[in-house]
Amino acid sequence: MSVTERRRTSARRESLLGDQPGAFASARFVRITPMKARRVVDMVRGLPVDEALALLQFAPQAASETVYKVLESAVANAETTEGLDTGDLVVSVAQVDEGPTMKRWRPRAQGRATRINKRTSHITLAVQPAEVVAVKKATTKNGKSA
Repeated sequence: MSVTERRRTSARRESLLGDQPGAFASARFVRITPMKARRVVDMVRGLPVDEALALLQFAPQAASETVYKVLESAVANAETTEGLDTGDLVVSVAQVDEGPTMKRWRPRAQGRATRINKRTSHITLAVQPAEVVAVKKATTKNGKSA
């Protein structure tokens, strides 16, 4: 099923990919701080999917396991819904947004208490064929809008 054959397009897909071929996946309310998740996501942005999966598999950061799962899901979505080949996919969009913060209290000396923020993240990855990403980069370098 190609992009042109879709009957309905979600607003989320429209904002991430537009009318170009590709797929995305997201993990919401993940109990990892956004700053730590962004360190991992920045490593894989723009890489081919095979390289990104290999990098995430051996990365020492705790967030790499969750990002690995999201990337695998995005690749599976591209294979099943779009019929794209895994070999030529590239991570085109990789973003981490801040989710709700759980507030907890820690007892301190002399009857005081300090707040502990347990932050959550929304991790979103999109994959597209390499030629689509190359064309998008070429048009933005020439000064035209993508």
